[in-house]
Amino acid sequence: PDMANSKYEYVKMFEKHTKLLPLTYIVVRIDGRGFHKLSQKYGFRKPNDVRALELMNASAIAVMKELPDICMSYGISDEYSFIFEKPTELFERRESKLITTVVSTFTAHYVHAWSDYFPNVTLTQPLPSFDGRAIEYPTKEALRDYMSWRQVDCHVNNLFNTAFWALVQRGCLNETQAEEALKGTNSSDKHEILFSRFSINYNNEPESFRKGTVIYRSDEDVQTFQVGQPAKADLQKPSKMQCEKDRKRKIKPRIVIDHIDIIKNGFWESKPWLLS
Repeated sequence: PDMANSKYEYVKMFEKHTKLLPLTYIVVRIDGRGFHKLSQKYGFRKPNDVRALELMNASAIAVMKELPDICMSYGISDEYSFIFEKPTELFERRESKLITTVVSTFTAHYVHAWSDYFPNVTLTQPLPSFDGRAIEYPTKEALRDYMSWRQVDCHVNNLFNTAFWALVQRGCLNETQAEEALKGTNSSDKHEILFSRFSINYNNEPESFRKGTVIYRSDEDVQTFQVGQPAKADLQKPSKMQCEKDRKRKIKPRIVIDHIDIIKNGFWESKPWLLS
């Protein structure tokens, strides 16, 4: 066996381990694969299916419970962004390990919990699946801009979908006609269509539809944030013992789910520990 191992173990040289840059915020974003067809197959309600959104949220919470280094996540439609704490050394910051662990954990919980949210709908092949990517952001400002971009995308897409499906479901247009009717319209135009034709005030639509879902750890038992902490402290790589202590500490805080504006400063100023 020893000779066999020494003879063949050279193949390990072909393995590639890409480590993400140190002291950057790592975002792993997962996206549903072929969810347009999947939503049609299982009859998702349009423009938003609360069951499907809550299933996504439950799967994201499960990921955060299993991976304490994730400080928060943000979800819209069939995508979720998971933000790892800046100093994380999980899997030695290996890109492939981080992505595959998040994607596989999310997918496993999504399929497992399906019947809780769709009790009368049986999953059949092809089963739901997700892909993922990792992005590195060097500063809080860059990370916040990323989060703002996703929430703006949520608003733009949901406003369009709300107007589109109102035209189809209540305006007696087919999908091609509805798309043509909205071509070239801006945000104000869509608001006006919804209100004047269907008496829908878009601003009264559920915040979970308009703003997406943010999930974060509360500040209970969190002791890492210190006002005025020297900047050079951020450059110190934590020891393995400290990483393990932090891991156990981060399991304790309860996980909070909210639908709130994350573009303005208020959210971040009220929760300074998230990006500390």
